[in-house]
Amino acid sequence: MLDLEVVPERSLGNEQWEFALGMPLAQGISILQKHCRIIKNVQVLYSEQTPLSHDLILNLTQDGIKLLFDATNQKLKVIEVYDLSKVKLKYCGVHFNSQAIAPTIEQIDQSFGATHPGVYNAAEQLFHLNFRGLSFSFQLDSWNEAPKYEIPHGAMVKKMHIYTGNNLQETRAPAMPLACFLGNIYAECVDVLRDHAGPLGLKLRLITAACGPGVMADTKVRSVERSIHFGDSCQDVLGALGSPHKVFYKSEDKMKIHSPSPHKHVPSKCNDYFFNYFTLGVDILFDSTTHLVKKFVLHTNYPGHYNFNIYHRCDFRIPLVIKKDGAHSQTEDCVLTTYSKWDQIQELLGHPMEKPVVLHRSSSANNTNPFGSTFCFGLQRMIFEVMQNNHIASVTLYSAPRTTSQARPESSSSSH
Repeated sequence: MLDLEVVPERSLGNEQWEFALGMPLAQGISILQKHCRIIKNVQVLYSEQTPLSHDLILNLTQDGIKLLFDATNQKLKVIEVYDLSKVKLKYCGVHFNSQAIAPTIEQIDQSFGATHPGVYNAAEQLFHLNFRGLSFSFQLDSWNEAPKYEIPHGAMVKKMHIYTGNNLQETRAPAMPLACFLGNIYAECVDVLRDHAGPLGLKLRLITAACGPGVMADTKVRSVERSIHFGDSCQDVLGALGSPHKVFYKSEDKMKIHSPSPHKHVPSKCNDYFFNYFTLGVDILFDSTTHLVKKFVLHTNYPGHYNFNIYHRCDFRIPLVIKKDGAHSQTEDCVLTTYSKWDQIQELLGHPMEKPVVLHRSSSANNTNPFGSTFCFGLQRMIFEVMQNNHIASVTLYSAPRTTSQARPESSSSSH
C-alpha cells in the first residue's frame, strides 16, 4: 500500500517520487514506468474521437488514484484519490488516513483545522469541504435529509482532490514547477516562418530553469527566443537549442519507389540524420553530405497515435495568407495550429491533388500497431500526417519543391 504525503495546491508523493501539479504528461508516465513493480494496473483514459474535449487520465486502479492531465497543454491539472481504502495519506508528516485511522470529518478537522462551511451537492449526494488547493467529499448515503452547512458526525471521506486555486470546477493546470525541468528546455510555442512560397524555418519560444550568479542564487524560469532556418548548419542548431536528446540516422529510404526513376538513385555511403528534441516535440533532419537543415518535423502527441508519449506536444502556429475570390484581390490572414483538424486545413489550403500515402508504423520487435494507419497529404511544402479521428499527428516542413510524389513523414526516432 502506498504511503503518500499530501501537499495542498502542489503535489502527492513520497521521498522517492512526486506527482506535482503542472508536471508534463511524459514525466508522470516516466514515474509510473520506473516504479512499475510497486504501482501496477495503470489505465490510460482518453476520448478517441474528440481528444481535446476531455482530460487525459492516468488511472492507478490498484491505488485508487487518478491523475487528470489537461487535454490541451498535457500538464497535470488535478490529482484525485477516489478510494481512500487503498492508500495511506498524511499531511505535514502525520497520517489522517490509514488502516488504523479512518478519514472521518473529525479526523479531517483535527488534521487540517477549521475551514469554511461545507457545500452539499444533492445530485452527487456528496458534501464538499474545501480548502485552498484541496477538497474532501463526504458520502451522505445514511442520512435521509442532508444538513445545510454542517457535515454529520462520523461522515467518511469518499474522495479527495488536489488542485490549484479555490475552485475545483474552474481550476487550470499551473505553470511547470521548477523541479520538473530536470535540466531540459521546453517550448512554450513554435512559430513557423514562411514566405509566399512556403516554410522558411522555425521561431521557438523556449523556457528553462536558469540559475543566477552565486551558489545560493534562486533558480527561476528563463524565457528565450531562438530561430532556425533551412540551410542552417549543425553548429547553428546546437548553438541555438543545445544538444539533442538523441541523434537518429535514417535507414534505407522506403519511399524512393515513388520517385519517377527509382532505379537511377545511387545508394549513398552516408545516411541523413535527425536531431530528436523530445521535450520540444521537434525533429530536425540534416543532409548527410552538406550537414545542413533540410526538414523539420513537428509532433502533436495525440493519444491514440503510434508515437504517443515519445515527444512532448509541439504547440505550433503556421501563418497563412489566403486569397479570396472576387474582383478585388483580397487576402485573409489565417493560422493553423496543433489543434486544427484536417477538414479545416483543407478549407484553407484546398484539397490535395494526389491520393494520400497510407502510413502503417510498427516496431521491428512486434509487427503490430493497435492504433491503425495514418494518412499523409502534401500541400505547400508541408506534409500533414492525419489520424483517423481527423486530427493532425505531425507536420513535416521541407525547403525545396520535390520532384517525387508527396511522401510520408520521416521516421525520425529509433522507436519507429
